Amino acid sequence: MTALIAVVWLRLMRDRIQEIKSKRIRLQDIATQRQLTGTLVNTHSADNFKNLFELPVLLYALCLAMHATHMQSMGLLIGAWLYVGLRAWHSHIQCTHNQVLRRFQVYVASSLLLWCLWAAFGVMLLARQP
Repeated sequence: MTALIAVVWLRLMRDRIQEIKSKRIRLQDIATQRQLTGTLVNTHSADNFKNLFELPVLLYALCLAMHATHMQSMGLLIGAWLYVGLRAWHSHIQCTHNQVLRRFQVYVASSLLLWCLWAAFGVMLLARQP
Protein backbone atom coordinates (compact mmCIF):
# COMPACT_ATOMS: atom_id res chain seq x y z
CA MET A 1 0.00 0.00 0.00
CA THR A 2 2.87 2.37 0.73
CA ALA A 3 4.28 1.88 -2.76
CA LEU A 4 0.82 2.45 -4.26
CA ILE A 5 0.40 5.67 -2.27
CA ALA A 6 3.85 6.85 -3.40
CA VAL A 7 3.00 6.20 -7.07
CA VAL A 8 -0.32 8.04 -6.79
CA TRP A 9 1.39 10.92 -4.97
CA LEU A 10 3.97 11.22 -7.77
CA ARG A 11 1.19 11.21 -10.35
CA LEU A 12 -0.69 13.85 -8.33
CA MET A 13 2.39 16.10 -8.26
CA ARG A 14 2.95 15.64 -12.01
CA ASP A 15 -0.70 16.37 -12.82
CA ARG A 16 -0.81 19.45 -10.61
CA ILE A 17 2.44 20.92 -11.86
CA GLN A 18 1.46 20.34 -15.49
CA GLU A 19 -1.94 21.97 -15.04
CA ILE A 20 -0.53 24.92 -13.11
CA LYS A 21 2.13 25.51 -15.78
CA SER A 22 -0.17 25.01 -18.77
CA LYS A 23 -2.82 27.40 -17.41
CA ARG A 24 -0.24 29.78 -15.93
CA ILE A 25 -1.96 29.71 -12.56
CA ARG A 26 -0.43 31.89 -9.86
CA LEU A 27 0.28 29.74 -6.81
CA GLN A 28 -1.31 32.30 -4.52
CA ASP A 29 -4.55 31.84 -6.49
CA ILE A 30 -4.78 28.25 -5.23
CA ALA A 31 -3.67 28.86 -1.65
CA THR A 32 -6.78 27.30 -0.09
CA GLN A 33 -8.62 24.06 -0.78
CA ARG A 34 -11.63 26.00 -2.01
CA GLN A 35 -9.50 27.98 -4.47
CA LEU A 36 -7.71 24.84 -5.57
CA THR A 37 -10.95 22.94 -6.16
CA GLY A 38 -12.44 25.82 -8.11
CA THR A 39 -9.38 26.29 -10.31
CA LEU A 40 -7.91 22.90 -11.12
CA VAL A 41 -9.82 20.56 -13.42
CA ASN A 42 -7.66 17.43 -13.39
CA THR A 43 -8.36 16.11 -9.89
CA HIS A 44 -8.46 12.33 -10.49
CA SER A 45 -5.08 11.69 -8.83
CA ALA A 46 -5.85 14.04 -5.94
CA ASP A 47 -9.20 12.35 -5.36
CA ASN A 48 -7.58 8.93 -5.41
CA PHE A 49 -4.81 10.06 -3.05
CA LYS A 50 -7.46 11.08 -0.52
CA ASN A 51 -9.26 7.74 -0.98
CA LEU A 52 -6.07 5.90 -0.08
CA PHE A 53 -6.29 7.37 3.43
CA GLU A 54 -9.84 6.23 4.11
CA LEU A 55 -10.66 2.49 4.23
CA PRO A 56 -7.06 1.32 3.67
CA VAL A 57 -6.31 2.58 7.19
CA LEU A 58 -8.33 -0.41 8.40
CA LEU A 59 -5.94 -2.74 6.56
CA TYR A 60 -3.03 -1.19 8.44
CA ALA A 61 -4.88 -1.65 11.72
CA LEU A 62 -5.63 -5.28 10.84
CA CYS A 63 -2.00 -5.99 10.01
CA LEU A 64 -0.88 -4.42 13.29
CA ALA A 65 -3.53 -6.40 15.21
CA MET A 66 -2.43 -9.65 13.55
CA HIS A 67 1.18 -8.90 14.46
CA ALA A 68 0.38 -7.86 18.04
CA THR A 69 -1.69 -10.99 18.71
CA HIS A 70 0.59 -13.34 16.73
CA MET A 71 -2.50 -14.46 14.85
CA GLN A 72 -1.56 -14.52 11.21
CA SER A 73 -2.97 -17.05 8.80
CA MET A 74 -2.21 -17.74 5.18
CA GLY A 75 -5.82 -16.85 4.32
CA LEU A 76 -5.55 -13.45 6.01
CA LEU A 77 -2.21 -12.72 4.37
CA ILE A 78 -3.47 -13.70 0.91
CA GLY A 79 -6.62 -11.65 1.51
CA ALA A 80 -4.56 -8.64 2.56
CA TRP A 81 -2.47 -8.83 -0.61
CA LEU A 82 -5.61 -9.28 -2.69
CA TYR A 83 -6.99 -6.14 -1.05
CA VAL A 84 -3.81 -4.25 -2.03
CA GLY A 85 -4.23 -5.51 -5.59
CA LEU A 86 -7.85 -4.38 -5.73
CA ARG A 87 -6.89 -0.96 -4.38
CA ALA A 88 -4.16 -0.70 -7.02
CA TRP A 89 -6.75 -1.54 -9.70
CA HIS A 90 -9.12 1.08 -8.20
CA SER A 91 -6.31 3.65 -8.28
CA HIS A 92 -5.50 2.81 -11.89
CA ILE A 93 -9.14 3.30 -12.89
CA GLN A 94 -9.56 6.55 -10.98
CA CYS A 95 -6.27 8.07 -12.11
CA THR A 96 -6.77 7.20 -15.78
CA HIS A 97 -10.11 6.77 -17.56
CA ASN A 98 -12.16 7.10 -14.34
CA GLN A 99 -15.05 4.92 -15.49
CA VAL A 100 -17.27 5.35 -12.44
CA LEU A 101 -19.23 2.08 -12.62
CA ARG A 102 -16.06 -0.04 -12.94
CA ARG A 103 -14.34 1.99 -10.21
CA PHE A 104 -17.36 1.51 -7.93
CA GLN A 105 -17.39 -2.25 -8.56
CA VAL A 106 -13.73 -2.57 -7.63
CA TYR A 107 -14.26 -0.33 -4.59
CA VAL A 108 -17.16 -2.48 -3.35
CA ALA A 109 -15.19 -5.69 -3.93
CA SER A 110 -12.18 -4.36 -2.01
CA SER A 111 -14.36 -3.02 0.80
CA LEU A 112 -16.26 -6.28 1.21
CA LEU A 113 -12.97 -8.17 1.22
CA LEU A 114 -11.60 -5.91 3.94
CA TRP A 115 -14.70 -6.38 6.12
CA CYS A 116 -14.44 -10.17 5.58
CA LEU A 117 -10.80 -10.08 6.65
CA TRP A 118 -11.78 -8.28 9.83
CA ALA A 119 -14.59 -10.77 10.45
CA ALA A 120 -12.22 -13.70 9.95
CA PHE A 121 -9.71 -12.13 12.32
CA GLY A 122 -12.49 -11.59 14.87
CA VAL A 123 -13.51 -15.26 14.63
CA MET A 124 -9.87 -16.27 15.13
CA LEU A 125 -9.67 -14.07 18.22
CA LEU A 126 -12.89 -15.52 19.66
CA ALA A 127 -11.74 -19.09 18.99
CA ARG A 128 -8.38 -18.49 20.63
CA GLN A 129 -7.67 -20.67 23.63
CA PRO A 130 -7.06 -18.62 26.79
